[in-house]
Amino acid sequence: MTTGQPLHRGTRRRQRSRTARNLLVLTAVVAVLAVAVVVVVLLRPPGPRPRFQLPVACGETWQLGTYPGHDDFDVDLFPTEGEAWGRPVLASYDGEVTVAGINGSLGGRTEENPDGPRGRGGGYWVKIDHGGKWETQYLHLLEPPLVRVGQRVARGDQIGKVGSTGNSGAPHLHYEQRQGWQKVEAHFDGAPSGITHDDEEYTVTRKSNNCVDGQQ
Repeated sequence: MTTGQPLHRGTRRRQRSRTARNLLVLTAVVAVLAVAVVVVVLLRPPGPRPRFQLPVACGETWQLGTYPGHDDFDVDLFPTEGEAWGRPVLASYDGEVTVAGINGSLGGRTEENPDGPRGRGGGYWVKIDHGGKWETQYLHLLEPPLVRVGQRVARGDQIGKVGSTGNSGAPHLHYEQRQGWQKVEAHFDGAPSGITHDDEEYTVTRKSNNCVDGQQ
């Protein structure tokens, strides 16, 4: 005589096995779809270049420079008049802040102690995503950034102050424009900056048109 109990247990085991297989298949499908989405995003070409402006106050003239070992397309900005310490650093274009913190270490160079020890990397810095695979970076800021990750900023919003944190020899703003996460020659107000290679030391001067309504 049989009670049928062993058959009942076997049925439950088969059901659990099918459920586990279905979950594995579903997980694999979700993973493949996620990878496909990432690949599509990575392969999508960058959008048109935003009309970036100099990341400094409207109407000011700044010196843009580079030097051997600085890396192609890296731009260092120094004001042509007045002190650099504490000058406002402005967003070049509308976007979302993706980084606002410390790159490397800060060091000890301040306005009161300009010859203090250097730090490493970019010191206080900000990165902004402008959409279409375009981003800008702002390094060696004086103090913690005035913006936070996830914050939306508009062109001309202040994001920090010029300083000399990180691996910096003097107060200035290190600035980069990136297309598809590759550095490219920075353009300002629709015109190329003129800072391309770092084979030699050279400078150009540019006037900021990072103005809001009512400014000249």
